[in-house]
Amino acid sequence: MAGIRADVDGAAIAGRRHVFVSGLARAGTTVLMRRLHASGAFRSLTYRDMPFVLAPNLWRRLSAGNRRDIEKAERAHGDRLLVDADSPESFDEVFWRIFTGHDYLGKTELRPHHPDAETLERYTRYVAAILTARDEDDGRERYLCKNNNNVLRLPALREAFPNALILIPVRDPLTQAASLRAQHELFSRMQQEDPFTRAYMTWLGHHEFGLDHRPFCFDDNPLPAHDPATLDHWLDIWARTHEWLEQTAPAGSLFVIYEDLCTDPTIWQTIARTANIAPETDSNEPFRTSPRKPTETNPNPPLTDRCNAIYERLRERARG
Repeated sequence: MAGIRADVDGAAIAGRRHVFVSGLARAGTTVLMRRLHASGAFRSLTYRDMPFVLAPNLWRRLSAGNRRDIEKAERAHGDRLLVDADSPESFDEVFWRIFTGHDYLGKTELRPHHPDAETLERYTRYVAAILTARDEDDGRERYLCKNNNNVLRLPALREAFPNALILIPVRDPLTQAASLRAQHELFSRMQQEDPFTRAYMTWLGHHEFGLDHRPFCFDDNPLPAHDPATLDHWLDIWARTHEWLEQTAPAGSLFVIYEDLCTDPTIWQTIARTANIAPETDSNEPFRTSPRKPTETNPNPPLTDRCNAIYERLRERARG
């Protein structure tokens, strides 16, 4: 990767206590990442790194004389999260899409991803480039990544970064399904009105919702033919994703029940302790529930029961 200093020890960087936040979209992954980033211990890609997210050192040098500040504004999701140029965001999926997209990106779905050793070495060098594109004494020596597509490749990330902490937020299935459907409707309207929005999300590798929606598909069976306008579609994605995570989350991964995170301060304290940071940060964003009530009074009962059973199993696993 361009711009890595010659004195950087790749093996030492790979052994640091980095943090990877990954789960199904709308589970609180962004707010959890932002609270971690506010600790001052981690470096992430930010909006300031756009559009050259694969060359952070080069872009830092080229833009050094024109580092404009941008006023905070609510992000396109309409979820009250404010962003500016220095807000951390999920941009490193561009790396995987460009170098290995043919391995997991289907025309209508995303499939499990098993990057080889050469690709993992290249990704480690990419993380090193992000970490070295910084002020010398800012103290941010560890990488923080929030990427929902990483659910497809968590074992590979554990192989590349054996000491990393993997955090997997989990949200109540009906609430999350309703939120996903609402985002799908919102982004579909936006992308119909502005085709660039669709192209931009596709370039970033974001297919969670919108006109280029491509669900996760974890086996060779065809995806169920659900209408995205129904809760069944999103509940099915919820069930299959979390069953996959039950089976494939690497040892040491920490499941985080979002509802408990919002109501029990000891959950964040446990996360902070496990991530080797102080629980007090500069973040003024609380963990808060924002339920979206489904309009249906009777979603598919067997599917709902299946999701609720998975949720309770993961809640027990999180408590253990």
